[in-house]
Amino acid sequence: MNRLRIASAAAIMAFLAAPVAFTAWSQDKADPKSPGGDKSELYQQLNLFGDVLERVRRDYVEPVDEKTLIENAINGMLSSLDPHSSYMNPKTYKDMQIQTKGEFGGLGIEVTMESGVIKVVSPIDDTPASKAGLQSGDLIFALDGEPVQGLTLQEAVEKMRGKVGSSIKLSVRRANKDPFDVSLTREMIKVKSVRYRLEGGDVGYIRVTSFTEQSTSGVLDAVEKLKKEAGNKLKGYVLDLRNNPGGLLDQAIAMSDAFLEKGE
Repeated sequence: MNRLRIASAAAIMAFLAAPVAFTAWSQDKADPKSPGGDKSELYQQLNLFGDVLERVRRDYVEPVDEKTLIENAINGMLSSLDPHSSYMNPKTYKDMQIQTKGEFGGLGIEVTMESGVIKVVSPIDDTPASKAGLQSGDLIFALDGEPVQGLTLQEAVEKMRGKVGSSIKLSVRRANKDPFDVSLTREMIKVKSVRYRLEGGDVGYIRVTSFTEQSTSGVLDAVEKLKKEAGNKLKGYVLDLRNNPGGLLDQAIAMSDAFLEKGE
């Protein structure tokens, strides 16, 4: 396979492994030959943890959420190993799967929070949001009649996502216009993790925002289209991974394999 050229020292390939699921279990009889074969001290520490948890649950000045306490304790244990190990509860794991798959049932808008309401950053082309005429700068103040004030951005996004074919009503404020409602039907939204353009007629610029299931194929498709656009003038590529939070390790490896001759 012909290796692809990268132009620009700034194009540095960085990898972040997909989060790893850890499973722990106990056995009635520990193997004395294995590290830590004598489990008595471990069980004493676990008993200590249980005692502390019970004391907090019973005597803390305010009510506590036991599930949150335990999840925080697990995260503390894993974060002490290295900066990249963490625990994912079922909801977090589901959200991660949606992000790495690169598609979900939704409306097709990039949003942020501003003054307690949802601000439209940009509607994605050919999605329910763009077809309905939502514009950058629109403020969404209610979802299905329920105010968004008090919601986090993640909570608001989760409410806008949903089953393909289901509907939702957005209440919108737009500059110099009276508030209005718009009903949208959710569709399958495909997130583009790869964007590209030709710079100066001879350098291909490829931006990878995350490593999803479609990232490597998207980069290879971008390379072919840039080759066709530049013809024999193409000098190389700039692969921009700035602010890429990571994603699927196999996609990062496959992408680097397209550009690198060798290495580990």
